[in-house]
Amino acid sequence: MIKTILVPATGSGTDDAVFTSALALGRAFGAHLEFLHVRVDAAAMAALMAADGTGAAMVGGLVERIEQEAGEREERAKALFQRFCERERLTIAETPTGQPGPSAQWLREVGDEAYWVTEHGRSADLLLIGRSGDDRGLASDTIESALLHTGRPVLILPATPLAVLPEIMVVAWKAAPEAVRAIVASMPLLSRAKQILIVTVAEQQGLSDEEGARLTINLTRHGFNASTRHLQPDRLGAADTLLAVAAEQGALVVMGAYGHSRLREWIFGGFTEHVLRDAAVPVLMMH
Repeated sequence: MIKTILVPATGSGTDDAVFTSALALGRAFGAHLEFLHVRVDAAAMAALMAADGTGAAMVGGLVERIEQEAGEREERAKALFQRFCERERLTIAETPTGQPGPSAQWLREVGDEAYWVTEHGRSADLLLIGRSGDDRGLASDTIESALLHTGRPVLILPATPLAVLPEIMVVAWKAAPEAVRAIVASMPLLSRAKQILIVTVAEQQGLSDEEGARLTINLTRHGFNASTRHLQPDRLGAADTLLAVAAEQGALVVMGAYGHSRLREWIFGGFTEHVLRDAAVPVLMMH
């Protein structure tokens, strides 16, 4: 069951859509929403720059500008949080209230964003993250750290916020441990779906299709409406083929993340990187 959802609050223009999606999940599961803002440590950045040989006077001036920008961003993030809670009549509480429905909490840390999102993410049931926009939402290395080091599912959101949970779930299936972990982690979401499509994308059918068929039978035994579909990749590749099907269905995608090493994905490109960059549908990932 999903009872605690971590929601990074960046102070950027992407926050409101992310907050709206978080509330949709919070209402579905009666979950507590932890809104986390990580403020840049200007002194640490200055020390790093000084170690690189930057002049002390220049570093001092830069620290002041970084501190000012960090303060403004924190003020925007908290103001967005407060207005959102007021508008949606969300109860703000640090401990369980015992009341039905979602609640919210403001968390603040100073330092490295990837570190703190990962630290808080380990104690949450789900992380909810919006893609970075032009106004600097959550950094890509923070998203990667959340995926690789929390051991928790991460729901990556498109620009359009979720008003409600999608009724169709598309499972990007392959015979690999990370795909299995993604399904196990997404069971609370799958249990609310009206239809689950177990999708494999490959030139020819093989082991993944056989295991996908067995998975479908297992999900059916759990009472889910599940079916399998094998797709031929189009000229743009497997990721685009899968995402096109999910977009047609208005579905949420469930998939394993980083089946190859992170370095290999970075050098050669990969399924995970493509989906993180281009998906126009919500995607739940698990490494």
